[in-house]
Amino acid sequence: MSGAEESRRTDAARSGPRVLVVRLDSFGDVLVAGPAVRAVAARASHVTMLCGPQGSPAADLLPGVDRVRVWAAPWVTETARPIDDALLGEFRALVTEEQPDEAVVLTSFHQSPLPVALLLRLAGVPRVSGASVDHPGSLLDVRLRPGEDLPEDLPEPERALRIAEAAGFVLPPGDDGRLAVRHDAVAPPEVAALDRYVVVHPGASVPARSWPEDHHRALVAAYAERGVPVVVTGSPGERALTAAVAGDSAVDLGGRTSPAELAAVLAGAEVVVVGNTGPAHLAAAVGARIVSLFSPVVPAVKWAPYTPDVELLGDQAAACRLSRARECPVPGHPCLSGVRVEDVLAAHDRLLARGSGSRPVARGTALSG
Repeated sequence: MSGAEESRRTDAARSGPRVLVVRLDSFGDVLVAGPAVRAVAARASHVTMLCGPQGSPAADLLPGVDRVRVWAAPWVTETARPIDDALLGEFRALVTEEQPDEAVVLTSFHQSPLPVALLLRLAGVPRVSGASVDHPGSLLDVRLRPGEDLPEDLPEPERALRIAEAAGFVLPPGDDGRLAVRHDAVAPPEVAALDRYVVVHPGASVPARSWPEDHHRALVAAYAERGVPVVVTGSPGERALTAAVAGDSAVDLGGRTSPAELAAVLAGAEVVVVGNTGPAHLAAAVGARIVSLFSPVVPAVKWAPYTPDVELLGDQAAACRLSRARECPVPGHPCLSGVRVEDVLAAHDRLLARGSGSRPVARGTALSG
C-alpha cells in the first residue's frame, strides 16, 4: 500500500506532530525499525513511513504506520533510475503532499542519513533527526554520533529506537520494544490443517548468506524421518529453490504467500529454520522459535533475529567475518557449509526444551495488531 492510503490506526485522533519516518532499504531493515516507529506513533498525530520498493511491504505490516510512501533512492537501490531533476521533483512532491512537521531518518551502521536529509531540507521539512559519522552542518537538527553517543554494538532495532528517542519519541508504557507486526491473514489451508510443522526458508538475498541447497534437502528428509511435517517458504524468485528443497515430502509455498500470509505461516511453526534474511526478522516479529543459519559477513550482534527464542548456528569467526560480501570470498563457504543437519536438529530440540516467552499463535487463526 502506498500513496493515498487512509490512516490505519484505529485509536482516536491524536494531537502531536506529523512525522515522516525514513528507512529506504530492504524488507528486513524496515521490520527491525518497528519499535522505533511505535515510539514515534505514541506521540505523533500521523506517521508516514517512506521506504524503498523492497521495504514497503514490511512497512505495511508495522503497528503505528498510517501511510506508506515509496521512493527508490539512487544511493540505496541498485536498480533505481539515475538521479535527475525529475526524480528530485518526485521526492519533493511526495514530501510536500505529506506535510511533515519533522522527519526521523533511520539508517544502519554503514549508511549515512545526509543524502536524504539534504533532500528533506530542500523539500522544506523544518526538523530532521538522524545518526551521522560525518558532520551534518545544517542538515540535521538532532544528530547522534555513532561510536560516541550511539554505541556501535547495538542490535539494529535498538539503534533505530535510540535515534527515535533522541528525536523525542519514546515507547509508551507497556511496550517491551520487541519486533511486532499487524495483519489479519491466515495461513494457507494446507498449512492450517497441520497439527504441527517446521518452516524451512532456504533462500537469502545474497549467496554468501545461504546454507547450501543440498543441506536444506537433507534437513527436510531428516524431519520426514522424524515424522515432522515441513513447510518450505520463499519468494516468487525462489520457486525453483523451494521446489528442489521441498521435494515430494514437504509443503512448497515458494512464491505463494503475501508478507502477511507468510507471517501467519511463521507464527504457527514449531520452529523456523532460516538464514540472515528478511523472513528471519518476520519470524522474530511473530514470536517464532528460530534456528538462525547466520553467515558472519555482517555482525550477528547487530543483525541476528531480535528475540530470545533463537539458536545461532554458523562459524562467527570465519575468514569472511564482517566482509559484507555478497558472494562468499572463501572457497567452500565454510562458515555455513560446516553446519550439519544434526546441528540444526539439536538446535531445534534445545529451543523446545527451554520453552519460550513468546509462544506461536494457534494455527489457522487470524492475527491482528
